[in-house]
Amino acid sequence: MLGGTFDPVHLGHLRSALELLEILALDRVHMIPAKMPPLRDTPRVAPEERLALLRLGIGDTPGLVADPRELERDGPSYSADTLASLRAEYGDQARLIMALGHDAFLRLAEWHAPWRLFELAHLVVIDRPDFEAALPRALAELIEGREVDSPGALMQRPAGRLLRLALPTRMAISATEIRRRLASDRSVRFLVPEAVEARILANSLYRHR
Repeated sequence: MLGGTFDPVHLGHLRSALELLEILALDRVHMIPAKMPPLRDTPRVAPEERLALLRLGIGDTPGLVADPRELERDGPSYSADTLASLRAEYGDQARLIMALGHDAFLRLAEWHAPWRLFELAHLVVIDRPDFEAALPRALAELIEGREVDSPGALMQRPAGRLLRLALPTRMAISATEIRRRLASDRSVRFLVPEAVEARILANSLYRHR
């Protein structure tokens, strides 16, 4: 599971999903747009449109799935509820993984029922260069005794562990910057897939109104 607002989906999101698929030898990566992200501002573009852009971005890439389950559920997009849905779908013995970026990881203790995440899945943190900085105390307590140092160790059980992972390709692409460029009529070519760019421009998404 790789969740996010995908506002809009860009090449950094898609490349990260593909590298997670390969490095962890996963069957598939569910890319799940958040309908109402609890700890972020409400996205400017409707969830259904962000899902449509994600589907265009993924195209026919094997192993990547645009998953609408959070859009089909009422209320805030709590990751624990999404993982519970995936766990019910795949069964008790499946190895489930929730991947998240380092910035989101630093706020993990503030999430809804963060302990429940580990009951349902493993967490994989996509690291950045300063990942060895000290963690907030509540976060350190939450992950105490859970960290492993390899994908093999992670996969020995269905859930409950944490792996920090540096992906080979670091693409410093920001959805915030993409929205700014679109708002000021500047090009986003080579930042998002061509099909995503075409839909954004055709529907005048992210333009100031």
